[in-house]
Amino acid sequence: MICFPNCKINLGLSITEKRPDGFHNIETVFYPVKLCDAIEIFVSMDQKTDFVFNGLDIPGNTNENLCLKAFNILKKHFDIPEVNFNLIKKIPIGAGLGGGSADAAFTIKMLNNLFSLKMSEGLMIKYAKILGSDCAFFIKNKVVFAVGKGDEFENTDLDISDYQIAIIKPEIYISTHQAYSKIIPSKKEISIKKIIKMPVSDWKNNLFNDFEKPVFEIYPEIGEIKNKLYNLGAEYASMSGSGSAIFGLFKNKIKLQSHFKDCFVWQGK
Repeated sequence: MICFPNCKINLGLSITEKRPDGFHNIETVFYPVKLCDAIEIFVSMDQKTDFVFNGLDIPGNTNENLCLKAFNILKKHFDIPEVNFNLIKKIPIGAGLGGGSADAAFTIKMLNNLFSLKMSEGLMIKYAKILGSDCAFFIKNKVVFAVGKGDEFENTDLDISDYQIAIIKPEIYISTHQAYSKIIPSKKEISIKKIIKMPVSDWKNNLFNDFEKPVFEIYPEIGEIKNKLYNLGAEYASMSGSGSAIFGLFKNKIKLQSHFKDCFVWQGK
């Protein structure tokens, strides 16, 4: 069985407070984008789980990959056989696009289908939350307003399908832990939930990602990418998640590949 886990961008990201458990409460809008990895899962012939990946390099120990962790969580609760994984990695690492989280969530959904586990969406979200805050979103994988650790959702009718979405990934890796260490949480006067109801042309002066200020201070070249997108005509530009990817929303189609080394472009959803 094969699936194609997609990434996401954050439309605004407000770190509102630090929680007693050491995590942070946030507000954001998750928006799925069709930059995808590919995962193949099939039953192991030698009764041994194996994990193989190609494409972009994945740092760290392969045994710590979120796909394997997702499999091991389900194996504790369901009688499923050993499997083999083939992962083709296309979503950039350390970009704030949720690629690893997407791979884990899609693994849960694919194992559910492959072995007819009959898990509800709510149960899959429960297991996904164990793996990481972003993972739960990719079980739903539709535009949502998210609060809590980013794993509590409200539906939204936001539609930016008329816009061209461009994602620029500089050759900079930013760890989520490093990014959070520079944040001073604060509750904002206006919720992101209200801001996204404004016209996109008004987002520039109202919709912010709290990670930008500390990240741009360390890596000013990332901030320069954001400014360049505005100079090229973006109606809105922002860093996604804790970075380092920057995205821009363009009302009119524009060829950006000649301006940036690593540029991914889609029309709308």
